[in-house]
Amino acid sequence: MCGFTGFLGGVAGDNLVLRRMADKLIHRGPDDEGYWFDSKEKVGLAHRRLSILDLSSAGHQPMSSEDDRYMIIFNGEIYNHLAIRGEINNLKGFRGVKWRGHSDTETLLAGIEAWGLEETLKKSIGMFALALWDKHKKSLNLARDRFGEKPLYYGWQGEGVDQTFLFGSDLKALKAHPVFSGEIDRGSLSLLLRHSYVPAPYSIYKGISKLEAGSILSISLKDQGPVITKFWNAIDAALNQHSFPFAGSPSEAVDELELLAKSAVKQQMLSDVPLGAFLSGGIDSSTIVALMQSQSIQPVKTFTIGFNEKGFNEAVHAKAVAKHLGTDHTEMYVTPNQAMDVIPQIHSLFSEPFADSSQIPTFLVSQIAKQHVTVALSGDGGDELFCGYNRYELTARWWKKLSHIPSPIRAIFAQCIVGISPDNWDKLGAILPGSKKYQALGEKLHKGVNVLKSSSLQDLYLGIVSQISNPIDWVIDGYEPPTKIIGNASFLSELNDSEQMMLLDTVSYLQDDILSKVDRASMGVSLEGRVPFLDHRIYEFAWTLPFDYKLRNGQTKWPLRQILYKYVPKELIDRPKMGFGVPIGHWLRGPLRDWAESLLAEDKLRREGYFHARIIRTKWEEHLSGSKNWESQLWTILMFQAWIENEK
Repeated sequence: MCGFTGFLGGVAGDNLVLRRMADKLIHRGPDDEGYWFDSKEKVGLAHRRLSILDLSSAGHQPMSSEDDRYMIIFNGEIYNHLAIRGEINNLKGFRGVKWRGHSDTETLLAGIEAWGLEETLKKSIGMFALALWDKHKKSLNLARDRFGEKPLYYGWQGEGVDQTFLFGSDLKALKAHPVFSGEIDRGSLSLLLRHSYVPAPYSIYKGISKLEAGSILSISLKDQGPVITKFWNAIDAALNQHSFPFAGSPSEAVDELELLAKSAVKQQMLSDVPLGAFLSGGIDSSTIVALMQSQSIQPVKTFTIGFNEKGFNEAVHAKAVAKHLGTDHTEMYVTPNQAMDVIPQIHSLFSEPFADSSQIPTFLVSQIAKQHVTVALSGDGGDELFCGYNRYELTARWWKKLSHIPSPIRAIFAQCIVGISPDNWDKLGAILPGSKKYQALGEKLHKGVNVLKSSSLQDLYLGIVSQISNPIDWVIDGYEPPTKIIGNASFLSELNDSEQMMLLDTVSYLQDDILSKVDRASMGVSLEGRVPFLDHRIYEFAWTLPFDYKLRNGQTKWPLRQILYKYVPKELIDRPKMGFGVPIGHWLRGPLRDWAESLLAEDKLRREGYFHARIIRTKWEEHLSGSKNWESQLWTILMFQAWIENEK
């Protein structure tokens, strides 16, 4: 796990510039550094290394291929690289490889020599981003893994002779180049307000993009327009697999899934450094830990954090699961002050504004884990693959019924809901019996008003995932460029309503929010995070399963539960789903009030010129009074304000 950066073209680049750029990535790679610069071709590559496999100098980067044609910088892990090595060694007509070490980077280079870049990536199981310079073709290739677990930014900056193509794992590295301009993109800012993140292919800066997942970009000084191709596509893979449904029984599906999951977990436990897992006590992380422990002769190291605030603490459940499985468990209860101490660091962890407040506990649990291990597995992806979110179940149960109710009547219902404050709804939720207890009931009901206003599934989905439904009214000169979740209804029509949501979540929320959060928070403390459920073999198998194998008899994530029940008693697992968050709304009215007020001051907002100050001040005043809960919307504004203040 590492970070890299580089440039192509221009007159301002040299080894000194490369070093400045790479210095911004030391958190991603504290163990080693390397540079390669070709002054004739005006190309430079820089690498910072966090050593995971092959801790020797044989894993040093930038790394040259054996035939000296290619130079690579690589961030990530290829979990099946030993199998790829075996395939290369057995190739007929391919000269024998003199392996210098046992790093997956060297394996990739040999594969590229044998089959080319695209075919090698298709054979690779893992998470990665890379830059490959082809000395023969004088071309640069960038590539990113199937789900975008590892970040990769790129774009042209400067004009005339200064025009330079910049790329790297973090925007901070690109900013260190002399030609970087840093102009805020108002379209990306609008998207940030809607989603709480900037979705790929956009970045917060004009002229800089994120390479989309499963893509290869090729560029040269001769052909400056990037050519982007897909070596794998999550939507195409899902639709293709959905066309060939699993023919076995539900129990046979569970058995097959368990075999795939055990294989993926075993591969991802490969490491030359200490390894552990995040454990929340929920279905996804508990399944990963159970499969790890079943294949380990030593107690697996597991980590969780707890909060004393009611409704935000899963640590007690994680501890019970850990005790039953026999893991070496570490837990830490976090005080509000400890959690809030993270907030000033957030802008430096995320190279562009990011406003999923679960970034705070994710960073804290990463900090704890880093004290004991260098690699940690997580259960992310289980919800999107196996129908885990409440919105999937509710859509399957209610949307078709609601859509038949005349719009005027639905509008009356919506008005009744918003007429009661979120806090009062929460009080009602606290006295509801059993399974009807929902965390943050008021926030969910107020957000659910968008469901009542929806005229189609697409409107419904967009309303559910939007923190702010009209962001261009908040952003001065705002506009919304097209994204993956707009205009996809036609080719998703063969899926049912819940499946459409699951797939759209996979290519948007999972990739641009969850995976970005896990990568930035963990790498902020030089910890590598791995996500076994995103082995593409599991993903493709999941999309062969009939929907009623996932949501079965009203139970979400049915096949994962059946696997987990083999290792952990039901009573430790079956409980209402709890989010991984912190009580931001209460903190904004209390200990964070002064900090927020300083960032949301009306004269400051007007002076900076990004937002319509009156709208934001109104929301802030309503939130402080308790009449409305605008915590998610305000948190997004605050994260941008804190980030932009640091950029000055």
